[in-house]
Amino acid sequence: MARINKIDSILQREISVIISQEINDPKLGFPTVTEVDVAPDLRTAKVYVSFLGKNYMKRDGLDALRRAKGHIKSELAKRVSMRRIPDLTFIVDDTLDKAERIDNILSK
Repeated sequence: MARINKIDSILQREISVIISQEINDPKLGFPTVTEVDVAPDLRTAKVYVSFLGKNYMKRDGLDALRRAKGHIKSELAKRVSMRRIPDLTFIVDDTLDKAERIDNILSK
């Protein structure tokens, strides 16, 4: 289990760097990779990303990441020594939005 957690954190760090330095899509906006969850068989990885801005900006940013998935995987292959780079699935992390909604409800 500790091995998977280490892989999660390495992939999170490297994907963050790749997105911030390599992807030049204006629709991407300002994403933050909040978590990476690699499956035990190392074949797939869920990449949770939060975006600043409105819902349509999140949708556009997620679409931009999906379009750049091949490039991100090829850059990961250059940077991370793994036998196989997992297939990436990008998911919007809306934890902050939910926390803000709960905070607003509690303050009322």
